Amino acid sequence: MLQRLVHLLPPKVRAQLRRVPFLVTLYRWLRRGRVRERYLFAALALASALMCLGTLLVSQRWFPPSALVLIVLAGGLVLRVRAFSALLVVVAVVLSIDSFALERSFSPGIVITLALTTLLGLSLSRTRQQLGVQGLRGESMLLELRDRLNRQGQIPALPQGWDSKVELAQAGGSSFGGDFVVSCRHLSDDGRDLLEVALVDVSGKGIEAGTRALMLSGAFGGLLGSVRAETFLSACNTYLHRQRWDEGFVTAVHVVVDLESGEYTVESAGHPPAVKFVASSGTWQVGTAKGVVLGVVPDLKCEPESGRLRPGDALMLYTDGLVEIPGRDLDAGIDALLGEAERLIPQGFRRGAREIVQSMSDAHDDDCALVVIWRQ
Repeated sequence: MLQRLVHLLPPKVRAQLRRVPFLVTLYRWLRRGRVRERYLFAALALASALMCLGTLLVSQRWFPPSALVLIVLAGGLVLRVRAFSALLVVVAVVLSIDSFALERSFSPGIVITLALTTLLGLSLSRTRQQLGVQGLRGESMLLELRDRLNRQGQIPALPQGWDSKVELAQAGGSSFGGDFVVSCRHLSDDGRDLLEVALVDVSGKGIEAGTRALMLSGAFGGLLGSVRAETFLSACNTYLHRQRWDEGFVTAVHVVVDLESGEYTVESAGHPPAVKFVASSGTWQVGTAKGVVLGVVPDLKCEPESGRLRPGDALMLYTDGLVEIPGRDLDAGIDALLGEAERLIPQGFRRGAREIVQSMSDAHDDDCALVVIWRQ
């Protein structure tokens, strides 16, 4: 297509254009560059030329030179550094033509705005080139990763008589954070219908912890249900040691529930204790499962806790973002959480879980996660 357009020019014009080094280099780049990027560059360069013609032939009011800021910004979003630099040359030529034809220089405001937009465009172009993505594809990839993480955190459909609720709130309103949930429902070797849920907390908060959480969620999600339930946390600990994990620490709580009998087992690796609501007494009981945080010692040893969920009972898992209060003991934070949890009873666990996370996350400004599993 590019060659056909060039051959439409008169031979004398083509001969004159070949004497301009920049145009020769630009032509060669357009021929061998990436197809999509060539067309995007050509479209933006053509838009700059049309804007120049509009300024000269129509009206500066309708086609102001300052509108070239949009061209520069679009170039920074969709072009690589080399193509973006060529576009800046085109924009500079257009500005020079406008200034010469209008017989006046541009105001300092326009020059400063274009300069700042150029710096921003270069930064965007360089960052996207390092990532290997252009345009808005990087944002699309992050959105897809976020959606996959959220889907992975949803507890699978449960049989009649059981229900669950997962609530996540990331610090600062971010879409990514250090808290995540992985779960699966499967049959045990002896034919029991089991639900496995793991709530994991990566040190840090917000986007800083989100990248590590994304990596670990895939690894832990693959281990869950693939290894024996009693060895899940040990397998996670072995994985972290094999990766030479040295970026903070990871805590986790792992729950296995027999959906037929209601029996459950809780294992913890440095995580805040699970709590159980006992419907017969209307009270919350703090669990006793203990263990060392993941990735610290080669051989993980946990002290599991077992029990049984009867109709009306519930099991609640949470991360320290809901109970940690600077300057106060962790037990005080757990007491505050259980005080809020009293609202679960009259409103129902599903509605109350969301209100608890919303109220507690606003007070602590940290990544927060809450998982409630109850028997109806």
